[in-house]
Amino acid sequence: MNTIKDKVVLITGGAKRVGAAICRMLHAEGYSLMVHYKSSLIEARALQAELNLQRANSVAIIQGDLLNIAEIPNLVAETVRQFGHLDVLINNASTYYMSEIGDIDEIKWHDLMGSNLKAPLFLSQAAAPELRKNHGSSVNNTDMHIERPKKGYIKYSIAKSGLVTLTKSLAHELSPEVRVNAVAPGSVQWPESNPQFDEVYRQRVIKQTLLKRVGEAEDVAKAVKFLIADAPFITGHVLAVDGGRSLNL
Repeated sequence: MNTIKDKVVLITGGAKRVGAAICRMLHAEGYSLMVHYKSSLIEARALQAELNLQRANSVAIIQGDLLNIAEIPNLVAETVRQFGHLDVLINNASTYYMSEIGDIDEIKWHDLMGSNLKAPLFLSQAAAPELRKNHGSSVNNTDMHIERPKKGYIKYSIAKSGLVTLTKSLAHELSPEVRVNAVAPGSVQWPESNPQFDEVYRQRVIKQTLLKRVGEAEDVAKAVKFLIADAPFITGHVLAVDGGRSLNL
C-alpha cells in the first residue's frame, strides 16, 4: 500500500465550496489530487495553481459531465495516466434544487438522480479495480435529510437516500480491500443566489442546530479526512456533520 505522500485522490466537484475545502485539507496532508469540474474552469485552474505552488505537480484538473456515463471511465483512466494509480475516490459533486409535487418532470428527475446517485455508482464501478488493487477507500457526500426528507425536495431526497444505500452496498461489494463511507452534512454553506435561504430561514436553522451555529466547509473536509486516513476499521458508515440538527427536527 502507498504511504500518504504517494496517495492519489480523485474528487468530483472539487473546484469550489466544500469540494475545494476538501482538496486543500487533503493536499496539506500530502495527497495528490485529480480535481474534477463540470463548468467551473476558472475556479479549478485557480485551485490547481494555488496547490501546485505549494507542491509542484501534485494537482491536476479534469473536465467532465457526470450525466454522460460514457465519460466517467475517462476520469479514472486520466487519473492513473497522470499519477500512476488511484487510492481514494470522493463522490462530492451534487445538484440541489427544489422539486415539488406537480413540478416534477423527467428532465429534472434525470438531472438530480444522475448527479447525486447514478454518477457515483458508475464512477465507483470504474474506480473499483484501482481501489481494490491499492486497498483504497471511497467517501460519498450525502445529506442530513436522508431520514427526514426536506419538504419540496422530493427528487433530491430520494437521490441522497439512495446514495446512502449505495454506500452500504459498495462497502459489502468491495470488501475487504476497499472501505466505503459517507458524510451527511447539514447547513454548511448556504446555496448561492437562492432567495429561499433568507435571514429568517437561516436563523431558524441555527435555532434547530444543537451547536447553535452553521458549519464551515472545513468541518466536512475534516470528516472526509478522518474517514480516509484515520478510520481503518470503519466501513459502510454515514457520518453526520450537522451540528446535531438532525436530532432536533
